[in-house]
Amino acid sequence: MPHNLFISYDLIAPGQKYDRVAAKIKTLGNWAKVQKSFWYLSTNLSAKDAASAIWSVLDSNDSLIVVDASANDAYWYNLTPESAQFIQRHWESKNYA
Repeated sequence: MPHNLFISYDLIAPGQKYDRVAAKIKTLGNWAKVQKSFWYLSTNLSAKDAASAIWSVLDSNDSLIVVDASANDAYWYNLTPESAQFIQRHWESKNYA
């Protein structure tokens, strides 16, 4: 069953190779580039597996979040602790601001 993934990333260091990240995303399924660093992906991969594949071409100081809209799931690397805690606290609570 295909997963509807939304991918967002922040490449921290100047001169980053956005084309390298785009090329990796394009290998993972059917895609649409929504904004500069925000993509939609239809794939058989889970959020965790897609995040792991994309993370392999990012630097350790970059950040990445992959949200599976079809499975109500998310996986991320290097979000600020505040952002990660906020998402974890509110994800299932349906306590939207």
